[in-house]
Amino acid sequence: MSSIKVECVVKEKNRIGEGPVWEEKEGTLLYVDISGQRVCRWNPVTNQIKSITTEKFVGAVVPRRSGGYIIAEGTRFAVLDWEKQTITTIAHVDNDKANTRFNDGKVDPAGRFFAGTMAIEVRPAELERKQGSLYTLHPDHSVVKHFDQVDISNGLDWSLDHKTFYYIDSLSFTIEAFDYDIQTGSICNRREVYKLEKDEGIPDGMCIDMEGKLWVACYNGGRVLRIDPQTGTRMQTVKLPVDKTTSCSFGGKDYSELYVTTAYEGMDSDYLTRQPEAGCIFRITGLGVKGIPPNSFAG
Repeated sequence: MSSIKVECVVKEKNRIGEGPVWEEKEGTLLYVDISGQRVCRWNPVTNQIKSITTEKFVGAVVPRRSGGYIIAEGTRFAVLDWEKQTITTIAHVDNDKANTRFNDGKVDPAGRFFAGTMAIEVRPAELERKQGSLYTLHPDHSVVKHFDQVDISNGLDWSLDHKTFYYIDSLSFTIEAFDYDIQTGSICNRREVYKLEKDEGIPDGMCIDMEGKLWVACYNGGRVLRIDPQTGTRMQTVKLPVDKTTSCSFGGKDYSELYVTTAYEGMDSDYLTRQPEAGCIFRITGLGVKGIPPNSFAG
C-alpha cells in the first residue's frame, strides 16, 4: 500500500471552493468559488490562477467540446467565453422561485449537463428546505427538470457501465442511485446507496474512480470517503486538515491525484486561526487508484 499524502496546493482561499474539473489538454484545474462569484483555472506548473468574475453565485463550470465552458450561475445555464471574457445566457430555470441558485453540476457520458438548485443559504447549510430541483441542459439547449423537493442538490456521477446515476441531496445525508438511460438522459428507480454516519459530516461533491467506487467530500467532516456503491459500504476515509471539504475530482497527467476543494465561509476568526488552510485546494496522492477523464458538454 503506497503512503497517502495530503498537500495544500492552491493557497489562494475560496469562500466556497467547489466543482474541480481537470483540463487534460491544458494541464490545469478548473473550479469555482460559489459565493466569491468567480470561475478559476489553476496551473500547477506555474502556480498561476486566472479567474473570471460572474454576476451571481456560480455553482458549477464544465468544459464545452466546441471550446469555452458552460456554467450554472444564479438560476441560468450560460456560455462562458474565456478569451472574450463574456457570459451569454442559454436558459433560465426555477422561474417560479425567487430565492434559489444553482449548486453542483457535471456532464454525463453523452454530453448533457446535469445541475441542481437549492435555496440561497442564510448561513452555511441553513436554508429554506425543499426549494431545489435537478435539471439537465441538453446539447440542443433544451432543459429537462427531473424532480423537485430537493434541499441542497450536490454531488453527482455515473457508473462506469453508464447504467447508473449517483446523486447527493446533502441534507438527506445519503448517497442515492437511479437507473440511467444514456440514450435519453432519463433517470428512474431512486434508491439509497449509503447513509453517512453522524461524525462523517454532510455529503457534498462526489466523483468516481476507475474501479467504480465513489469518492465523497464531507462538508463539516474534514474528510473524503471512498464508498462501494454495490455493497453500500465505506471502504476508506482520508482526513484533511480543514473541516469544510466541499468536492473532489481526479486529475494530474494519469488521473492518480485527487483534488479536494474547501471553504471558509461562515468561519469566525478563532476557527480560521485553528484552520488557516480553510478555503484552499488540496491534492491527495498515493491512493493507489485512478480516476476517469471528465466529460465535456456536447452543445
